Amino acid sequence: GEGRDLVALALVHPEPVSVLAGWLGDLQRLDRATYDLFRARFPAIEQVPIVGATSEESFSIEKALSVAPDLAVLGYAGHGPSPRSKEVIDRLTEAGIPIVFVDFRGKPIENTVPSLKILGQVLGQEERVGRYVDLYEQRLGVIRDRVAASDAPRPKVLLDMRPTVDAGCCGSPGKGNLGDFIDLVGGHNIGADVLPGPLGQLDAEYVLATDPDIYIATGTANGQETGGVPMGAGVDVATARAGLEAVTARTPVNALTAVADGRVHGLWQSFYNSPLNLVAIEAMAGWLRPDLFADLDPTATLDRINHDFLAVPLDGVYAVSLNDPAG
Repeated sequence: GEGRDLVALALVHPEPVSVLAGWLGDLQRLDRATYDLFRARFPAIEQVPIVGATSEESFSIEKALSVAPDLAVLGYAGHGPSPRSKEVIDRLTEAGIPIVFVDFRGKPIENTVPSLKILGQVLGQEERVGRYVDLYEQRLGVIRDRVAASDAPRPKVLLDMRPTVDAGCCGSPGKGNLGDFIDLVGGHNIGADVLPGPLGQLDAEYVLATDPDIYIATGTANGQETGGVPMGAGVDVATARAGLEAVTARTPVNALTAVADGRVHGLWQSFYNSPLNLVAIEAMAGWLRPDLFADLDPTATLDRINHDFLAVPLDGVYAVSLNDPAG
């Protein structure tokens, strides 16, 4: 139901392309660099039928039925059908095609592990998934315990979703999505105070008045072309950092205490909807609460995931700090 869930599938299954009957075309269109990593390892990906473009409205139930799937995997919300897509659900059900729903986007802290377990069960990969879940739960347990034991003030955080140099201010998570990560690691997401849903828009006056202590921007591999922050497959640290510096020079971000103090960071946008969110959580933990998490190494965590779990290792920059020589 959503092409970018291929990364989740690669965590669960050693041959993720081999089990694809059809998929939405959003990965090719929105993250070509990651798609190309998969294509290099599994050339057969080019022959997988596409059943829609990059939106729920573009999803063709006729094309989906024509590829005769044994199972439909749909998401919570995003680019493909969701639990609210009654016609799609009814048509698939009438055709005798079972459906499972996964959620790495709406309530990621709550639903990442159950979603992975569902995929592991239906694909016969319980042992593989169990090993990743053990790692995931152990690491999150450490973070929860340290935050619970601390009475230090929570730093205010602006998480700017896919900013560009000519964009206004500011896309932000609200309650849910990446905002959950900020709360988990001991920060205060300023978007959660005014946005009722998982994602929304903050106005410049509110951001200036709140004056966050930490600024985090998300970006994609095509950030250089769009005027955003290049992050992800094929991106190097210098390129990511240059894009991050450019988006922080725009009004009103350039007037924030976070920027003046050099507390500026970048994250891969697709962490917002991925079971690899563990890497983003550990990066945020170190940025927001260095007093508690100086020992965390999100780069080493991604290296371990690449080596031990992912059928197609991710190669590029997925978390970066503007003023950290180590990245």
